[in-house]
Amino acid sequence: MCIQPPLTGSSRKTTIKGYGAFTLIEMLVVIGIIGFLAALLLTASSRSLQRARQIQCINNVRQLGQALHEYLTDKHRYPLFTERHTDAVMWQSKLQQYELSPNNTGGFSGWVQQGLWKCPSANRPNDAPINTLFLSYGYNWYGLGSLADTNPLGLGGHLIDASFSSSDGVKESEIINPSDMMAIGDGFIGSNGFIGEGGMLWRTTGVTDHLGSTKRALVRHQGRANVVFCDGHVESPTLQTLFEDTSDTALVRWNRDHQPHREKL
Repeated sequence: MCIQPPLTGSSRKTTIKGYGAFTLIEMLVVIGIIGFLAALLLTASSRSLQRARQIQCINNVRQLGQALHEYLTDKHRYPLFTERHTDAVMWQSKLQQYELSPNNTGGFSGWVQQGLWKCPSANRPNDAPINTLFLSYGYNWYGLGSLADTNPLGLGGHLIDASFSSSDGVKESEIINPSDMMAIGDGFIGSNGFIGEGGMLWRTTGVTDHLGSTKRALVRHQGRANVVFCDGHVESPTLQTLFEDTSDTALVRWNRDHQPHREKL
């Protein structure tokens, strides 16, 4: 039987060093792996947060769509975009006061920027004018067209005047295809870009981008917008589909007569 002699002090130290210490290259590899795993974790966490915000926004527009349907049932017409000589001037006020919270207090500028009316991904930009409200959701009040049109094709009324008022509301029977007519969604005004934010969901031309919103629109829901249709279902079309696509399929969704009206582009 062969008995190995005990390790001397110098031999023990050499063995410990040979099996227990990291070389510089090994340490750099470990750091690189940890960094890569951390980046994956942060990316997954960010995507989960973005998805959660989008789901909350989808829930908001779905409930606003339900309020719109209840208003239509009660009034037998869609709310006007604005209406003079009434205690609920704006379309948001009509849904809030008549359908969502009749006893609401705090004023328009308060409730319209919170609760169902606040998209969790739409934060007020630093360059927004102090006295300008930043509204998350828009109403397809105008359809496809420009401010020069006095007979818009959206939901906000007929014969819009210079102050965006109308005395003639749109009836349910005028919506040819409710399942393919956009009603309320993330509030953008857009043409060959994604322009402006506010109480409008509008495909038009010649509108000044006074808030520099192109980038914000693109990142709000990763290049998509959440929209509830007149029949109550919700979709998340791309901003390109909403504001750049000139196919009949894309254009008819703006207009209550379900026609593309390409001449209005």
